[in-house]
Amino acid sequence: MKPLRAATYGVFYRLPIGLRRWIVRRAVPKYVVGAVIMVRDSEAGGERLLLLRQPPPGRGWNLPAGLLQRRESPIVGAARELAEETGIRLRPEELSPAVPNAVVHARGWVDVVFEASVPASTTTLTVDGAEVYEAAWHPLDDLPKLTKASAKLLAYYGIGPLADQPGPWASLRR
Repeated sequence: MKPLRAATYGVFYRLPIGLRRWIVRRAVPKYVVGAVIMVRDSEAGGERLLLLRQPPPGRGWNLPAGLLQRRESPIVGAARELAEETGIRLRPEELSPAVPNAVVHARGWVDVVFEASVPASTTTLTVDGAEVYEAAWHPLDDLPKLTKASAKLLAYYGIGPLADQPGPWASLRR
């Protein structure tokens, strides 16, 4: 380690914790954190996925998702967003972390991704007509036009039109 860098770290770690946090918050990149939920139809062996059609600019279908509130844990935010956008009310413990659980995007946001499975035939979908126009189940092998963000995110899980294309997700599947 170079002497200047070692000295800088030495001084930094001697500072009070509050001051260290203040410095870190101003020095490191800021990210927006969202929660995304991949909801599968348990009656179709998980081969159908719940997607949402939302207002432009997306002009395609999305996964249920939204930004976390201040100090909200990702799993609680995921359950909240799922209920708000689809009417599906699940307890946080009914969600499972997807693998990978967090996807860091180049433009400054992080998606924390969860999975859930519900029976489509007995699950009532409720949308507000403003934030979400439509919610529907789609077979994994016949997905509608996805937004670019959803297509890229689903590719990390080997799903959708980009799943077989090169990208940062390709190294995660073997």
